[in-house]
Amino acid sequence: MTRNVGSLDRILRIVVGLGLITIALTGPQIVWGWIGIVPLVTAFAGWCPLYTLLGIKTCKTR
Repeated sequence: MTRNVGSLDRILRIVVGLGLITIALTGPQIVWGWIGIVPLVTAFAGWCPLYTLLGIKTCKTR
């Protein structure tokens, strides 16, 4: 797996992921809030399978 998620993209994914999980824990107890785990995992891994399928790469090339 080569990295395809850049720095700004990773930060946004962490913020969105934590926001969704926070909403699931404090607000209405809905399952959709746990979707926030997906952006967190992809942010920490630095790799997004959807980006691979679409040929998108937001990180700088080494």
